[in-house]
Formats: sequence, structure tokens, C-alpha cells
Amino acid sequence: MRTWTNKSPGDLSIELPAVSAGNVEIAIDRACRAFDPWRKTPLEQRGAALKRAQALIARDQRELAQGIATEIGKPLKESLGEVAAAIAKIDLAIADANRYLADDTAADNVHPNLVRRRARGVAVVIGPFNFPIHLAHGAITAYLLAGNTVIFKPSPLGANVCAHYGRLMREAMGDNIFQIVQGGAEQGQQLVSHPAVRSVCFTGSVAAGRAIARATVDDLGKDVALELGGKNAAIVCADADLDAAAAAVAEAMCLTAGQRCNSTSRVIVDRSIESDFLDRLRAKLRDYVPGDPLLESTRLGPVVSQSAKDRYLAVIGSPGDWLVPGSSPQTVAGKHGHYVLPAVLRVSGDVLQSSVFAEEIFAPVLAVTACASDQQMIDLTNGTPYGLTASVFTADRERFLRLADELEVGNVYQNLPTTFSPSTLPFGSLKSSGNRHPGGRGFVRFASDEQVLQMKP
Repeated sequence: MRTWTNKSPGDLSIELPAVSAGNVEIAIDRACRAFDPWRKTPLEQRGAALKRAQALIARDQRELAQGIATEIGKPLKESLGEVAAAIAKIDLAIADANRYLADDTAADNVHPNLVRRRARGVAVVIGPFNFPIHLAHGAITAYLLAGNTVIFKPSPLGANVCAHYGRLMREAMGDNIFQIVQGGAEQGQQLVSHPAVRSVCFTGSVAAGRAIARATVDDLGKDVALELGGKNAAIVCADADLDAAAAAVAEAMCLTAGQRCNSTSRVIVDRSIESDFLDRLRAKLRDYVPGDPLLESTRLGPVVSQSAKDRYLAVIGSPGDWLVPGSSPQTVAGKHGHYVLPAVLRVSGDVLQSSVFAEEIFAPVLAVTACASDQQMIDLTNGTPYGLTASVFTADRERFLRLADELEVGNVYQNLPTTFSPSTLPFGSLKSSGNRHPGGRGFVRFASDEQVLQMKP
């Protein structure tokens, strides 16, 4: 893929400017040359450069959000929230850098000593389409604050809006301290496998994450952070507030048209309340009507591509007890796009054999099953290869803590959507959902190496 052109998934008549793949070798050479001066720049000055970037992003906030809505199909309200989160992330990252990058000493060591953090070198950040700016931006800011130079390869599906973000970052940071390289899997593999690259942060699919792990396994000094997929469950206990639980599930399955790694795609509900909960869920889902992503009133935008819509159609076309059957409107507000409706499948029997229950779909499709005990809820939640997020709806805090202790996921929420994930907390994953490097708060800990100095008295 040397050049490509994206169309707006919300209006296929909108064709965005053509994009050309970047030159990996040139970018890495420039990043290597810029590294030593940048790592020797005091942390306060590195933070000041990111504050300049913050001001530029804030200045273009509306335009960036409109770019996300146009190119990705994420509704404008969500897109504005994404850019706002990127702006806030810089202050959080600076605070983390001041905390975690400071020199330290071991007071109980008998000899003079110093424990300090050292920048690694060139860092590569490969971002996803669903949060084209925010998810990559968190790692980018951490690597830059730690003194690394950064090359950002965005998803080709968000190439234009990421190019806008890249121009702002280069203006604030300098061309070679931060660079953007457009491209697809070929450029990604070239970047992560290059011996000069010392850090990699990838957010995307499990398959692509495994390919990166294979490409870097022999380079033992290269740090690789993987944030991958999820098959996230909402556990609804008998004592739950059913209206609140139904609202949270509907929101978390429909945000970004179900194209979030932490979207709710499974509900495991106590059998005694199954019927009442499902009635409430159906009612809440009526609020999620496909709409133009460029309108702030839209709550459900299109999926990102024709292949994403085809995958959705294949799933909802499979036989089963479809409580909410789903469909794909030909047009929405007179516009042709990749629009889809929420779909809910009730599964029973050996539910882990159901692909809708066990496999990531990345669309607003939900599998629901009923259980008779907490232990069965735990077993079903843990029964997939994923371990990203889960929600437990219960009025009993002790029950929540007890269930959370048994769940094999990195992030557990009580009476909140699986998509809650605030930037003020770490965000990590277990099992096939990643390699436990926390995104969100504190990622700067993984952006540098520890060096221990021992002096003779």
C-alpha cells in the first residue's frame, strides 16, 4: 500500500485527500540523530514543549473532532470528548513524569548511590482507528517526556486527521523529535523490527499484536507494550439496579458503534431477573438510532468500513435467538454509509461454543446468557482468551470485591460501563488482551530504563 484514499463512513460521497506511505528508514535516521540532544534536554523544557502542543491542539479542537467524525465515523460528541482527553492527558503525563522520572537513592545502602531513569532511544507508537488521536497520544507524551524521540504510525483509516495532529505536534516539538509515518502493515513491521527502535507501543487487534511480538522476540532489549482486543462482560446480579445496568450496557455496546476494545459485548445475568433486565435493555437500545456522525445529537454512528459492515452482517445473519435482530439501513438522512443497528442474541447451553459470545466482533452486537450462581458468572466471564474489562452490577460492595478478585481482567468496574476507563487511572490487560503494560495513568514508567549508580565512598 503506497497510496490510498479514505471515504467518510458516514457519507460515502465524501472522499478525503489521498495519502502516501512514508519512508521508514529516513524517519528512523532522523529520530536517531535527534535523540541525544533531546534526552539531554531538561525535563522541565520537555514538558514546556508539550504544553505548546497542548495549546495548539486546544486551538484546533473543533476541527480535529470534525476530522475524526468525518474520517472514522465516530459521532461528533464522542470525537470532541476524545480530543478533550488528549488535551488533558498532557497535564497528567507531566505530573506522572515529575513523579516517576525523578532521581532516587537507596537510603539503607552503605555506599553513595543513585537510581535514575534513562531514555531508551527511538520509540514507535502504532495507533488504532477507533481513537485515532487519544490512544496513541498517551504513549507519545510519555515517551517524549522520558527523553525519547517518537515516530507515530497511525491507522491508515485515520490518516488525514492524524496528519493534522502530527503537524501540530511537530510545530511544538520539532520535526525530528516527533515524526509521523503513514502506512499499513508493511510500514508497521519495518518500524517495530528495526534494530534502532528501542520501544514499541501498539494498540490494535490480537492478530497484529502477535505479529509484532514475533517480529521483536529476538531483540531482548526492546520494550514492547501491547494493548489488544477484548470480549468484555457485564455481570448483572439479582440485587442490581436494572434500569441503571441496562442503560450502562446499551451505552457501552453502542459507543463508537461497538468498535472499542472495552465495549460491552457480553451480558451474564442472574436467571431470576433475566426477563426484567432484557425488557429494560430493549427499551434503552431504542435510543440508539443511526445518525450522521457530524451531528452532536447522534448517539450511534456508522462502523468504519465496508469490511466492518460485512463482518457485522455475517454475524447477525447467523441462526439463533435474536432478541434484537439488527440490520443495516441503506441510507441515513439521505446519506449512504456503513450504518448498522444494535443486535442482541440470547445464548444458552454450552455458551462458550457460541462465536457471538466468545469472539470479538467490533460492532454493536451483544450476547446475553443467564446464570444461576456467582461462580457460573465468574467461569463464563473467564472462559474466553480475553482479559480487558468487566462490569459488575450489584448493590453489595463486598460481593463486587469478591467477584472482582476472581475475574481474570485488568479493569473491573462496579455499576459502571465497561467503557468507563478514566485517564486518571492505569489501563492494563491480561491474557490475550495485552501484555500488562498499563496505558492510561502511569505509562511513563514504561518509557525509560532504570540505571543504578554505586559509588565508592
